[in-house]
Amino acid sequence: MSQSEITQKIQAYMEKLTEEITNRHPGTIGNYAATDFFAQTIASFGFETQKQQFDCIDWEWGEVILTVGDEAFQAYVGSYSLPFDGLGQLVSAGTIAELENADITGKILLLHSELAKEQIMPKNYPFYNPVEHQQLVSLLERGNPLAIIAATTRNPQLAGGKYPYSLFEDGNFNIPSVFMTAEEGARLKRHQGATVNLQFESQRIASFGCNVIARKGRNRPGRIVFCAHIDTKKETPGALDNAAGVATLLALAEILANYNGELGLEIVAFNGEDYYAASGEVRYLEQNSQILNQILLAVNLDALGYIKGKTAFSLYGCDTKLANIVQDSLKPEYQFTKGEPWPQSDHMVFAINQVPAVAVTSEYLMEITTNITHTAKDELKMVDCSKLCDAAFALSELFNNLVRANQ
Repeated sequence: MSQSEITQKIQAYMEKLTEEITNRHPGTIGNYAATDFFAQTIASFGFETQKQQFDCIDWEWGEVILTVGDEAFQAYVGSYSLPFDGLGQLVSAGTIAELENADITGKILLLHSELAKEQIMPKNYPFYNPVEHQQLVSLLERGNPLAIIAATTRNPQLAGGKYPYSLFEDGNFNIPSVFMTAEEGARLKRHQGATVNLQFESQRIASFGCNVIARKGRNRPGRIVFCAHIDTKKETPGALDNAAGVATLLALAEILANYNGELGLEIVAFNGEDYYAASGEVRYLEQNSQILNQILLAVNLDALGYIKGKTAFSLYGCDTKLANIVQDSLKPEYQFTKGEPWPQSDHMVFAINQVPAVAVTSEYLMEITTNITHTAKDELKMVDCSKLCDAAFALSELFNNLVRANQ
């Protein structure tokens, strides 16, 4: 097919995923619709498809009432929090030392400053969990406050463009929590020792999701994996993050529809990159634990196609020969440029397991994560579908070059 035809199809895929399907968060009807759409579309190109199901939690919440006397404060329910309705004395802590010395048992705790400077990794997150986060969670669980109020600071690397953001996003953390801006927190902190009235509804709902895996080739042990996550944060259209990656995978699948070579081709719509437990990635690793070494290269697409700049790529664990093939394929005429290392997203699932990997994203990734991702601004108008088309053709060239190199 011509590039103009592929661009039109990509535009249609993007409209489907961002405007017709309005919520792709794991465990939701929209997420089911998105994975069904991906599976049906890629199967139409002759791929054998499989769905890897996993358990997850959907979540519903309401408004927050937070008052001290006659003074009201604006706050939002923490992601996956348990509900709360009660009164408690306000205590605050901005450092680990202050938290260690504070009497927080049976009180409402305000976390601010250093303790609210970045989103805390979930207790059981399998890929990254810094010691200081573990220490904070341990102190909170031992101290057992009635509830937590987090006055967060901006942190685009972990929270995207959203501000304020939920300090805790963890269905296994059972202290009720809300969050607010740092400015609102400073106003609340002046009431330390006073009685706080805090009320909000929140409900965890048992659900499920699935990865979609599509394959071609003659089942030789070696294979190339192309992947993108299909899920979003709640209440975001998720155009750059990451309908763009999914639409590019579908375009790539159509370009390679007639492939029937020896080398395995695997295209994966991961489900859960923006979910606290990374359940889709964990499920994939469980099924592939004994054969990860058969993957010659994994290429992850996330937040590509931004209306500004070029498409960027970065390499992880690639030897010189492999790196040269990647760089010769992802050429400037396809609007590609060498990007900065990016230690997030699904390429790290492979890299930390010693599988060579490539991340494909946008040149202005920091601008995207600071201002757009995880917010309602992540709309279709932020994406240039012609760049996604160029990326799909470049990736098909990369695949064909890898096939020739492994004959």
